[in-house]
Amino acid sequence: MPVGCGSHSAQIIDRDGAVVAVPDVLLEVEWTRVLDDTSTARILVQPGDDCCAALARVRSWRHKLALWRDNQPVWEGPILTPIWRNSGVEITAVDIMGWLDRRVPHSDLTFADDELAEIAAVLIRDGFAPDDPGHSVTIIASTRIRGRREYQADVGQIGDHLRDLAATGLDYTAVGSRILLLPEDHCARVGSLTDGDFADGLRIAEDGAGLATRWIVQGSEDVTGTAGGIDPYYGLLERVVEETSILDSASATAAARSRLRASRPAPVFIDTDDTTTLSPDASVDVPTLVPGWCVDVSTTETCRNIAQSMKILGLKVKETGAAGETVSVQLAPSGM
Repeated sequence: MPVGCGSHSAQIIDRDGAVVAVPDVLLEVEWTRVLDDTSTARILVQPGDDCCAALARVRSWRHKLALWRDNQPVWEGPILTPIWRNSGVEITAVDIMGWLDRRVPHSDLTFADDELAEIAAVLIRDGFAPDDPGHSVTIIASTRIRGRREYQADVGQIGDHLRDLAATGLDYTAVGSRILLLPEDHCARVGSLTDGDFADGLRIAEDGAGLATRWIVQGSEDVTGTAGGIDPYYGLLERVVEETSILDSASATAAARSRLRASRPAPVFIDTDDTTTLSPDASVDVPTLVPGWCVDVSTTETCRNIAQSMKILGLKVKETGAAGETVSVQLAPSGM
């Protein structure tokens, strides 16, 4: 199914499930999906009299924004910032991971030798346990990385703990109220793209700042893990990072290897500005463009040609009145 030119609708939903408002005239809609972080969405509404009264009752965190594209649900999450102007109402929201940036561990959690996705699932369950806004967790596949971790009650945000795990071999993303956990080398393909599928062509960039040939991960106390060394092509470029939640050398070494895989060779990116806008004729279905999945990309129109599987790092969809819809993707080499 091609990208096409989608049309959006929205609802404002109370934490008890009741529909608070159905915005009648959407002047602008923008929503994103991201890997290993919290995504955002924004709508600009020109309300009629009835809708205006309903939108006056919107409150941050009490209500959530839900979006549909061509009648398919594509995004939802708690409202962070409602703004009322005489020209309209603007609402900004974050996805379900935003709640975990406002939650802490509610009990001491110790993992002796557990798989990273299972650790993440327990952290999420603990974070939502006292007050669940409605969520589900799906482990797409095992990371095949095990390790020791320790978390103390009321110390650190759950969202930060998940981002730390994402630096050591785990990926996660939110789709609606679902949190997907997957290995960083996951690469199920959801389509293919060529030069003609990008509205403004492609721009390829090599990220030398992201290159490292040796990683040192410093865990708790005297725990250290290393991976890599002098590269015969690049020479020696070393990076050190502290991960105090790592309690054993095997886990620290696995974390160092994970970082090395992502930073050698120098990452080559399809640049993430407007040149990543997809043509309406691109043969991919927008709801399937989920961070962590892959598309096959080939380009022969730049001096730096690419023909490889690219991991989706982010998705941005924007619809603005007569200008219509744009769909943009952020891609990086998958390593597969």
